[in-house]
Amino acid sequence: MQNTGMQITATRHTATPTHCPYCALQCGMNLTPAADGTVEVSERADFPVNRGALCGKGRTAPAVLSSRVRLTSPLVRSGDGTLVPASWEEALGRIAGNLARTRAEHGADALGVFGGGGLTNEKAYTLGKFARVVLGTSQIDYNGRFCMSSAAAAGVKAFGLDRGLPFPLEDIPKTGCVILVGSNPAETMPPSLRYFTELRENGGTLIVVDPRRTKTAEQADLHLAPRPGTDLALALGMLHLVVAEGRVDERYVEERTAGWEDARAAAMGHWPEYVERITGVSVPELREAVRLFCEPEAAMVLTARGPEQQAKGTDTVGAWINLCLATGRAGRPLSGYGCLTGQGNGQGGREHGQKADQLPGYRKLTDPAARRHVAEVWGVDPDSLPGPGRSAYELLDALGTDIRSLLLMGSNPVVSAPRAAHVEERLRSLDFLAVCDVVLSETAALADVVLPVTQWAEETGTTTSLEGRVLLRRRAISPPDGIRSDLEVLHELADRLGVEKGFPTEPEEVFEELRRASAGGPADYSGIDYRRLAEENGVFWPCPASDGADGTDGIDGIDGTDGTTGAAVRHPGTPRLFLDRFATDDGRARFVPVSHRPSAEEPDDEYPVLLTTGRVVAQYQSGAQTRRVDELNAAAPGPFVELHPRLAARLGAADGDPLAVVSRRGRAVAPARVTTGIRPDTVFMPFHWAGEGRANTLTNPALDPTSRMPEFKVCAVRVEAVTKAAAPADTP
Repeated sequence: MQNTGMQITATRHTATPTHCPYCALQCGMNLTPAADGTVEVSERADFPVNRGALCGKGRTAPAVLSSRVRLTSPLVRSGDGTLVPASWEEALGRIAGNLARTRAEHGADALGVFGGGGLTNEKAYTLGKFARVVLGTSQIDYNGRFCMSSAAAAGVKAFGLDRGLPFPLEDIPKTGCVILVGSNPAETMPPSLRYFTELRENGGTLIVVDPRRTKTAEQADLHLAPRPGTDLALALGMLHLVVAEGRVDERYVEERTAGWEDARAAAMGHWPEYVERITGVSVPELREAVRLFCEPEAAMVLTARGPEQQAKGTDTVGAWINLCLATGRAGRPLSGYGCLTGQGNGQGGREHGQKADQLPGYRKLTDPAARRHVAEVWGVDPDSLPGPGRSAYELLDALGTDIRSLLLMGSNPVVSAPRAAHVEERLRSLDFLAVCDVVLSETAALADVVLPVTQWAEETGTTTSLEGRVLLRRRAISPPDGIRSDLEVLHELADRLGVEKGFPTEPEEVFEELRRASAGGPADYSGIDYRRLAEENGVFWPCPASDGADGTDGIDGIDGTDGTTGAAVRHPGTPRLFLDRFATDDGRARFVPVSHRPSAEEPDDEYPVLLTTGRVVAQYQSGAQTRRVDELNAAAPGPFVELHPRLAARLGAADGDPLAVVSRRGRAVAPARVTTGIRPDTVFMPFHWAGEGRANTLTNPALDPTSRMPEFKVCAVRVEAVTKAAAPADTP
């Protein structure tokens, strides 16, 4: 572990078991303050997900705790336009005053709130409550909309419930075949790769679907490299072959599903040769993929951002779910469909209220019963709760017009949003912008007020991993003087805006309220408390309260007796969903008929190449934190353009030469990285950097009609060699 030179006040000098602040694996680790003021990370072998293994991001996570890289004082915009240090009193007063002024002059919906998938459950819950109870605005969403919203929408349509993985990761090595669609866990969540390695060691097979030969694809038994934006056709072609080859599990379809005939008819229009022309995946490869998937007794399909971040992402995921249902690979042991969630609390972040259309417990904001339940917990009139607001990109696009002031927590849309130059301009056009963050991100640098807040190691709170496992992150150290938590910020702002009660600052107190608000909902946490989380390695939701077992008097209770003494017992949690029935009214899964359609933007003479985007192992999301770690920057110092040798030859480009990638939205410049591991018609750029190499300057904000997910993963571009006289980036 590098010496980061951190000046940190320790709460103790013994190891504290906690979890990594980055991806949705939420790897277990131990933190120990050292005598020199640094924090040491060590293995925590008792946590079953990573079993002690950590990637470079996890090992170096304490570097961002250093006062050298983090915010240590509130900042306010001065008269000359610069950000200058200020007192908390002044900063909070400015925020409250501007929010109140905007509401009085333009109405509550002129106030926007934008959250993050890295916020703890307690923060996400409180932020949603703050928006609806204190501000009275419907305009709240979060960057998790950019993560797995298409998979969530497809899961709800098919199964009646969305949870990233409906089974624990430990089931993956025990199944017979996994199709991994648009996911590169070798770089995005490296400790998870062991599960796929163990799968193959146990005799199972791994099929990877990706237009690039990634480090994960190199481990596969079969790599399918479809043209970006054609995953939907690929899944339909495989389902066509399942029908044509007599591989449908007719008994399962009859007993546990509904809607098969319409889905079957839609799939039969996608014959193998037609799918080969669309995707570039050969008919023999399609047939081999179907054989490998159907021959074992059990199999899984796992998707990630590749198929999901498309304007047809919900239908694309739905097609892969249809493949699972037709072959009896859902709701059975060691089989199923799952989504590999990306952000640290992407799952819990939307379950408890910072998504535009949801209330805590995964309740629908439009459901009168849900509104009554949550309003009773909050002590407000159900009619006072606003309805659904705009989705994430639509909210950002409305800044400076319908939305005049914005409170933003834990997100960096200047780098992470599609059509990022436009989003940056929208942020600049606001009457007022307040940002809570741990570092001065590119978005925070545009704010009128910036508040420095506590980080993962300095606070206690819960997160929900990609498995649906609710975890307790423990405070290991004290924050620097003058740093406050997001909960304290929301408490102070609520008080200044006239709501004196209902916004506690202690995370456990917030979680107790969250339990009551979630009780009886699809994501029921009422049977989980901090004491239990401290004793166990997480609890899988849904976990309703047992009758009187924890002092909740059976919140929407279940039979809590053990059948012998009548003593109340804990609900065990639900590691595996759907084994007996799906979460629909009749318990049956639903086939949803879908058909292939082109991407929102196809190549043409002016923009003849496809761009796809993604991550690299040493950086994370917008890079706001990881780009401040020397060790990670040494491994991944900046953006690049990955392209095939044939395309490079046409451009006269060699490795390291600067290339301009131009779309209808703007221009990005980065050095070439020539490789045979990508399709000749496609270029790839990682999206972690701002400036001239910002990949999201180029990406298309076309939205999925159901999930409202932007089409990050495919757009039309042209690639140009850069000369010294070339125009600057970000200009179309």
